[in-house]
Amino acid sequence: MSNEVSINTVEVIDEKDIYSAEELSRIDLNKIPKHIAIIMDGNRRWAKQKGLPPMMGHWEGAETLSDILKAAIELGVKVLTVYAFSTENWGRSHDEVEDLMDIFELYLMRKKQFMVTEGVKLGGIGDFSRLPERVLNAYNDTKKATEHCDKIQLTLALNYGGRDEIRRAMVKILDDGISSDQLTEECITKYLDTHEIGDPELLIRTSGEMRVSNFLLWQISYAEIYSSEVLWPDFSARELYNAVDTYQKRCRRLGG
Repeated sequence: MSNEVSINTVEVIDEKDIYSAEELSRIDLNKIPKHIAIIMDGNRRWAKQKGLPPMMGHWEGAETLSDILKAAIELGVKVLTVYAFSTENWGRSHDEVEDLMDIFELYLMRKKQFMVTEGVKLGGIGDFSRLPERVLNAYNDTKKATEHCDKIQLTLALNYGGRDEIRRAMVKILDDGISSDQLTEECITKYLDTHEIGDPELLIRTSGEMRVSNFLLWQISYAEIYSSEVLWPDFSARELYNAVDTYQKRCRRLGG
């Protein structure tokens, strides 16, 4: 009896792996979006559906990010930018905000070796001045440890808002005395948080929502947008493959 259970378990695992391989085989690896941005939505709904506190949904969502990083590396994606904490998220309850900060700190500490092993270079965008010192310390420590990694860059958007980013860029431009005739799109881009990583070609939002929620407002001007019905904790490599497959089937006109 135990042997039968063991065999069946192996078969289920193999079938899942094979199915993922079949999904991957549909993708043209020569046409992979180099920069993918994700609005990781649905953690709280996932937890509520399972009768769990919101923090458990956020924890599960953090684990999902590690899985998606591996899948993105396999595809050849070079930059993965994720919306981790928005400027509007401060409006949530004090307890939930504290829980999120705890998760950020622990994730960065616990996943440091994972990132080094997998070749993940850590980066960040947003106004970090409001983040707790413990989060900043964990971020800076992991960023330094992964600065040599070159398979993919994980960009965490923390205390980030698209409008706030543009506002901060304008303040820097004024401080630098940039004249109106120098104020080109290229000039503005150089002052944005993302000036070193470029614009995403593909924006994914989970949980079925159809909003961009103040995320990368300048940068997604010509990005393809893919909405997945799946809640973020349940988002898998298969879902990422489907998003990229859909991206490749679209005709990108870039405004033309």
